[in-house]
Amino acid sequence: MHHEVTLIATIAVCFVLASIFGYLADRLRLPPLVGYLVAGIMIGPFTPGVVADGALASQLAEMGVILLMFGVGLHFSAADLLAVRGIAIPGAIGQIVLATLLGIGLASSWGWGLGAGIVLGLSLSVASTVVLLKALEERNLVNTPSGRVTVGWLIVEDLAMVLALVLLPALAEVLGGTGGVAATADAAHGAEAAGGSLALTLVTTLAKVGIFAVLAIFLGPKVLPWILTKVARTGSRELFTLSVLALAVGIAYGSAEVFGVSFALGAFFAGLVLGESHLSHRAAAESLPLQDAFSVVFFVSVGMLFDPSVLVEDPLAVLGVLALIMIGKSVIGLGIVLLLRYPVSMGLTVAAGLAQIGEFSFILVGLGVAYGLIPTEGQDLVLAGALLSITLNPLAFLVTGELQKWLRMKWPAVAAGYGRKRHDALVGELGRIKAQQEERERARHVKIQALQETFPLLSAVGEEDREELLLLFRPKSASPGERVLRTGDRADGMYFIASGAVEVRVGGRAIPLEAGSFFGEMALLSGSRRTADVIAVDFCDFLVLERRDFNQFMTRHPELRAAVDKMARERLEANRAHASGAATAASGASSAA
Repeated sequence: MHHEVTLIATIAVCFVLASIFGYLADRLRLPPLVGYLVAGIMIGPFTPGVVADGALASQLAEMGVILLMFGVGLHFSAADLLAVRGIAIPGAIGQIVLATLLGIGLASSWGWGLGAGIVLGLSLSVASTVVLLKALEERNLVNTPSGRVTVGWLIVEDLAMVLALVLLPALAEVLGGTGGVAATADAAHGAEAAGGSLALTLVTTLAKVGIFAVLAIFLGPKVLPWILTKVARTGSRELFTLSVLALAVGIAYGSAEVFGVSFALGAFFAGLVLGESHLSHRAAAESLPLQDAFSVVFFVSVGMLFDPSVLVEDPLAVLGVLALIMIGKSVIGLGIVLLLRYPVSMGLTVAAGLAQIGEFSFILVGLGVAYGLIPTEGQDLVLAGALLSITLNPLAFLVTGELQKWLRMKWPAVAAGYGRKRHDALVGELGRIKAQQEERERARHVKIQALQETFPLLSAVGEEDREELLLLFRPKSASPGERVLRTGDRADGMYFIASGAVEVRVGGRAIPLEAGSFFGEMALLSGSRRTADVIAVDFCDFLVLERRDFNQFMTRHPELRAAVDKMARERLEANRAHASGAATAASGASSAA
């Protein structure tokens, strides 16, 4: 092959090796993600054999992060985020500060300066939302109060890291950055762009994030669901899937370019906004396969960055980093939860969730190296800590689970009573939010069920297709005596009678139709003009399936078209028989005369 196939080769190698090693990990009773990490090490530049394109893999991994965070947003409502703010905001900020101080202490023990310590500490303080979600999903904890708190905690961490990424270049020289002329020029440029003032940089950053949040919260719910509803009305499944991905990736990229927030955060807010719409469950289902596929690439790309030689050259430093991630952060997280007077069980879940690092850590330490704030071995240590902590994170959940059991046996009163008041208040708030969401979902199902009960003809199509019909229908009403259709008019659509009654006047007779019936289909099927008048005899509400939507929907559902065809033929035959009978009667009357 003479053309470039680097992208295809990278995807193929990632998927093939990830599937093989993921399966082997599962057979060894290890989480599949351990296999994905090993696959990344195997095709990384630090091991012999096939070497995949690391830059491409990294960009594909970003796609995984975007789609996964979009999925999180779809299932994590803004109300959920506000409900856990009392613990997530002070908890995340306090944990970042304390973990960063531990990182500064660890760096100083190696003889590194303050700047290196801050970069190391920040890199180790922020956990990976991708890893956490995988862990919570495997244990069915995503929708529990502890799971909601932990996810909210990490969202606040992500917001804090956005601020850190913007401030780091402006502070590089102050913190002792020695990255050479290019890095210094970049730092100077960053400072100049920010107005040469740290305070102005901070204000500018907060203003950008604030504007983005306001647009996402207030404008997003009006625009994004409207766009998806318009697309859903086309009836094209592939166009709907494409639109969901376009919104997720487009908003993630646009928010990063315009407002300076991360891809992950932009995608999360896009999902958060769409999660409040009636199309959220469909958007989640359509994007799920790609989420799973590209999240695998994320873990493979992490493995590709890892240099195994660091384990041999500096094992004590690796152990120090790993201890800070898995023990230091976990203890801090547990301590903060207990200080805020929430249950021990919630604190242990948060502790296990924090016992790893991921995507933001790589970005922070890479930026630190670029600005000369931290030596390159610091990046190797952070990557080693990430790989090992991600691999061992299931063990953290296992240990905290056993600790919960031990506490319930040893001190049942403490395990059951400590933090119960705040826990119950949080459960009540989350329960209220969940009840509202379930009520909306029930209303949706009731509406779909009512559609089938009113129009038995639609039992031929599934629930999802009936929901699509609800999007396609155009409401219309008529008063008694109003002419709904006129003989000779062009066919504009098929009418379903939701309430009221009409008379179809054809061939000198009036045929009554009540709620649950439909009319106007014959002209659509034949392509001819209307052959009857339809008059409302009561106050009527109609659901109109317009000509274009009728043709598309019937094409995708031949069983429904067959039923409509059959009924239309029966009506046509009845009309012809009546007309023939009327003609015969008229002829007989004429002969008698």
